[in-house]
Amino acid sequence: MKQKSILAALATCSALALNAQNQEKPNLVLFLADDCTYFDIGCYGSTDSQTPNIDKFASEGIRFTNGFQAAPMCSPTRHNLLTGLWPVKTGAHPNHTIANEGTLSMVQQLKPAGYQVALVGKSHVNPESVFPWDLYAPLTKTNDLNFAAIDSFIQDCTSNDQPFCLVVTTNQPHTPWNKGNPELFNPDELRLPPYYVDTKETRQMFCKYLAEINYMDGEFGTLLEKLEKHNVTDQSVVVYLSEQGNSLPFAKWTCYDAGVHSAYIVRWPGFVKPGSESDAIVEYVDIVPTFVDMAGLEPSAPLDGKSIVPILTGKETQHKQYTFSLQTTRGIYSGSEYYGIRSVADKKYRYIVNLTPEATFKNTETAGRLFKIWLEKAETDPKAKWLTERYQHRPAIELYDVEKDQYCMHNIADKAESKEIIERLDRVLKEWMEYCGDQGQETEMEAKKHQHWNR
Repeated sequence: MKQKSILAALATCSALALNAQNQEKPNLVLFLADDCTYFDIGCYGSTDSQTPNIDKFASEGIRFTNGFQAAPMCSPTRHNLLTGLWPVKTGAHPNHTIANEGTLSMVQQLKPAGYQVALVGKSHVNPESVFPWDLYAPLTKTNDLNFAAIDSFIQDCTSNDQPFCLVVTTNQPHTPWNKGNPELFNPDELRLPPYYVDTKETRQMFCKYLAEINYMDGEFGTLLEKLEKHNVTDQSVVVYLSEQGNSLPFAKWTCYDAGVHSAYIVRWPGFVKPGSESDAIVEYVDIVPTFVDMAGLEPSAPLDGKSIVPILTGKETQHKQYTFSLQTTRGIYSGSEYYGIRSVADKKYRYIVNLTPEATFKNTETAGRLFKIWLEKAETDPKAKWLTERYQHRPAIELYDVEKDQYCMHNIADKAESKEIIERLDRVLKEWMEYCGDQGQETEMEAKKHQHWNR
């Protein structure tokens, strides 16, 4: 009996020690919007958008002005984000894709630290063996987040003194833009990006898009309220990301800044200075290594990103010299048979290589009603003609001074002073492609083999 009592006491002490260890590990919360251009959020410069929750959140954490993702489409972005690996490395570079068997995601990476890992919302990642969530709660029938599942998950984890990683992926403001209140916005007073053909229909559609951003902002606010409700705000790291740009031309499906530049905000009570800002280049590929670092672990397998904890804690001010991205058009809905794009950028220049400039760039937007209206205006309006042609027909290389030209409107690739810049960035881009096993057009043509419905 005495031996049993000793063993029971030891077991109790071990359990208490494990609980104490778990309590020291921060909860990790990641919120991902869907097709939201970063500068259409208030704290990133929009004078039209209404995003009070995100703006307040930015005042409580650090706002990165140079946050980027590796692909301007949902599925490769999410695989990149949740594995910490480049898209071609995992085979997850086209849309509607699937990662190679044996790839590790944040689920396996965080398990050694005792984390429960959940995905609530839109998935768009495969296979289950790579993403074995402890909880997966899909969007509701109305394409809304399941906040009851979020509430229950946080409750269960806190009751068991278990750290959690909660990934919340909304469907907003992805089309169709049918949520929120467009009447909050006056179409006649909107400040549209210069790459839009300015028509009545464009402005009306943009109001619907802003309404969904406002709706998404409300969802984010509700998530933060759930953390407050369960008294875990001070023990939780929260990351907000806006994903790729919206589906209107020159954002999603492109490697222009509007397509791959992202809102990227982190709140970490006690570690991140509230209301701070950083111009360090950070990427989605850095999230998994950052979470692994915060959990006190070493990666279970090599990662392509690197932890941004030194930036968050103020020990470092810079992170990377370059950011990389790619677009695989083959296999997307209403897409070109092929139109591959590769890009590299530093803080001043964005260099873009169009692998097949002779092809016509197509997607669901070019097949839609609005683009047809733009083409009709292009018959009599020189600017509309220039914009619509520029969207579908591009030169082999493009170079933009993004410090002066955030909308990537003025290609300076043919300037004499650009020669050395292009040579440097082209060398860096090719080194990245070689590292990833990216063979350019050959990789593009194999894209359909990497889509989940072709496996």
